[in-house]
Amino acid sequence: MLNLIHAAGRRVFLVLDRVFNRVFGEALNPLYYLGAISYFMFWVVLVSGFYVYVFYDTGVETTYASVERLTHAQWYAGGVMRSLHRYASDAMVLTMVLHLARHFVFDHYRGFRAFSWITGVILLWLTMASGVNGYMLPWDRLAQYVVVTTAEWFDALPVFRGTLVRNFILPEAVSDRFFSLLSFLHIGIPLAVLAALWIHTQRVPRARTNPPKPLALGLLAMLLALSAIRPAVSQGPADFATLPATIDLDSFYLIAYPLVTEGAALTLWALAGGGTLLFLLLPWLPPVRRGAARAWKMNVHPGRRSVPVRAGETLLDAGLRAQVALPFECRSGGCGVCRATVLAGEVDPGVYQKSALPDDARARGQVLLCCACALSDVEIELEEGAALRESAVPVYEAKVARLERLAPDVVLLELALPAGQTIEYEAGQYLNILLEDGARRSYSFTAPSGATDRIELHVRRVPGGRFTTRVFESLKVGEKLRFEGPLGEFVLREPSERPLIFVAGATGFAPVKSLLEQAFRMGITRPLYLYWGVRKRRDFYLFDLPQRWAEQHPNFRFVPVLSEPGPDDEWTGRTGFVHEAILADFPDLSGHSVYACGSLNMVAAAVPDFIAHGLDETQCFSDAFTPQSGASAPAAAPVAARPQPASP
Repeated sequence: MLNLIHAAGRRVFLVLDRVFNRVFGEALNPLYYLGAISYFMFWVVLVSGFYVYVFYDTGVETTYASVERLTHAQWYAGGVMRSLHRYASDAMVLTMVLHLARHFVFDHYRGFRAFSWITGVILLWLTMASGVNGYMLPWDRLAQYVVVTTAEWFDALPVFRGTLVRNFILPEAVSDRFFSLLSFLHIGIPLAVLAALWIHTQRVPRARTNPPKPLALGLLAMLLALSAIRPAVSQGPADFATLPATIDLDSFYLIAYPLVTEGAALTLWALAGGGTLLFLLLPWLPPVRRGAARAWKMNVHPGRRSVPVRAGETLLDAGLRAQVALPFECRSGGCGVCRATVLAGEVDPGVYQKSALPDDARARGQVLLCCACALSDVEIELEEGAALRESAVPVYEAKVARLERLAPDVVLLELALPAGQTIEYEAGQYLNILLEDGARRSYSFTAPSGATDRIELHVRRVPGGRFTTRVFESLKVGEKLRFEGPLGEFVLREPSERPLIFVAGATGFAPVKSLLEQAFRMGITRPLYLYWGVRKRRDFYLFDLPQRWAEQHPNFRFVPVLSEPGPDDEWTGRTGFVHEAILADFPDLSGHSVYACGSLNMVAAAVPDFIAHGLDETQCFSDAFTPQSGASAPAAAPVAARPQPASP
């Protein structure tokens, strides 16, 4: 039965989502921000309430008159604020109910989510209590009705036995203290709501407590327009000598009060108590979800982060909980921002809009992280640039720990982070050294993936280069440098069955070194090839290292190439452009994957030739060093470019 209710509710929400997407667009669909809108309405209620309270008098003889002065003498400000206070309160209840309903029908209230669900139910009751209390304050006919009916409702309980309503039979029974008590409650309960809101969201990773700015402004404009068109007004002064004949009830806060008026107070208690108990027990009621007792792991590329995934937890929530920079927007399967590819493992894709994840994309193994749940250990790959869209790049300060000359124009620069601090990166990524004026110089990590407090960089001297000149001539051990990172997506795309060809030009060997060492660490037994091209033999600044790899790993082959060998080089190996050496050995590159890193000219010349010789464009991964002026590769070459590491 519960599954049928869930399914019917999901269909309703999905239809409404599609309608609202057409009207507002996926990025501003209010149904995707119900919780955030509730937060926003709370702040509108709080600000407008403070304004109203400034002019409110707590006295039997003055309360009604003070509200009337505020409403009519200050219609342009106080009257608008009073109306805004009411309509924002109604909107808050509406969005909270819809928020709870959405989480219910999408089955997002079990397991670890039970805490948020229970606190949400408590929040709704606190908000209702605050709203009902607010209707008592103007001391008009509606306030009289709410006070008396509330007393009658509580009097239905055996503990009171009709004692409360006696306080409101005669006018003299109501004193100034009564209004002071009402005011105290109307301040205290919202403070409890604020505390409960913080508790409610503190376990939700990256919980958004503010809707998108255009949506917030639009909602505020709508409330102001409603306040101007239909202002909230009092319904005549309270008078215990008579009973209100007709009153205008609030459909959000006072919808159940006629039950008490009709003598069904105990029925209302049964409905309220039973409904609350049912809602509090819902997270533990059957049916039990598949894999509810299991926990899985998720590996995220790029970054090779491994994070735990709880049963029933979306991949997005798991990643955000582990502070992985994942892209997201609606968290409801409607916008497609969090789309990713499942490389390995089994997932439940969840319920989502087909416009956000078409069938052909799903067939290619793509999912929406905000909807998909793990059914086994999984490995996912983010879309290019996805991680950087959602987070600022961390900035570090490190000391120079070592300076070692590897070649006449190449220095190994080792940076040490402060004690207890590490940086986590993936092989092939890079960092930006931050210069005093904010300029950046990029250098690749040279070690396999992991977290470390020691970073080795290969710095190649460029004549006139600001940073490289400093490294070669004046930089000292112990000096401090600032950098940001990790950056870049020139990383291994695994798992794969293809032989891997690595192409390095000059100090493009640095990221390739980290990729190869990562491949060795992962135990890849497929053929691995390294083609390293430089101008002169002295430019092979770590020539012995790939030779040792060839001795240690039977599946690895090293091919050094000189483009401008001289007599002093005594070179008998391959010559010419490095990519031409590859094409000579592999005239048909179909079935291979190529990782190329070097100068822009090298990569821009190599990639089109590789593709022309059968290489699948999706299996060509490149990282080109571009000049600081922002030159880019020709359009025909799918090159991932970054600033020149040793630019002037």
